[in-house]
Amino acid sequence: MPPAALPAPHLLVFAREPVLGRVKTRLAAGIGAEAALAVYRELLALTAEAVAAAQVPATVWLAEAPAEGNPTQPRPEWPGLPWRVQPATESLGARMAQAFSEAFAAGAGRVIIIGTDCPGLSAELLRQAFDELLNYELVVGPADDGGYYLLGMNKLEAALFANKNWSTATVLSDTLADAARLGLRVAQLPTLHDVDSAQDLATWREHQAASGGQ
Repeated sequence: MPPAALPAPHLLVFAREPVLGRVKTRLAAGIGAEAALAVYRELLALTAEAVAAAQVPATVWLAEAPAEGNPTQPRPEWPGLPWRVQPATESLGARMAQAFSEAFAAGAGRVIIIGTDCPGLSAELLRQAFDELLNYELVVGPADDGGYYLLGMNKLEAALFANKNWSTATVLSDTLADAARLGLRVAQLPTLHDVDSAQDLATWREHQAASGGQ
């Protein structure tokens, strides 16, 4: 008797188009809009490299519709990947829940979401996260600012996206509290550094210098 097939993985990437003045507003407040756009392009390239190397099916969910380009073709920053526009809701949680819901409805059995703020995210971590969902109901990648850089589950847990103060230091703790209340078994990945502010950027650059540019 052949072994049962593993639940299909799917990766959701929440991103923005690299447009001057539309990305990294907190970072831009400290270093200027043009420099912030350059940093965002750098983060996009690192994330796209990790996603491509992970070799899992993925969909890019853009915060806004591109101003130009063929809607049937991949965006230049995400070669080979289909893309969608995030639903027009004010809540980041509602947008993420919708993306998860569509992935599960399309047949995925393990779904993970990431953003584009974490330069330490690697293909190995992505693969590890999908593997964790074979034994846990939830996987989370904590960020050192109190949020998370990765969240994954094997069925939609809508409560995890409700009643959160997004982009604050309480997001991770509130999410883990919800998971405990729901009785979910949680696997945690290593804590990584997000780049949202000028101080975050300085910390990343110091780490790069100390590690020889890695």
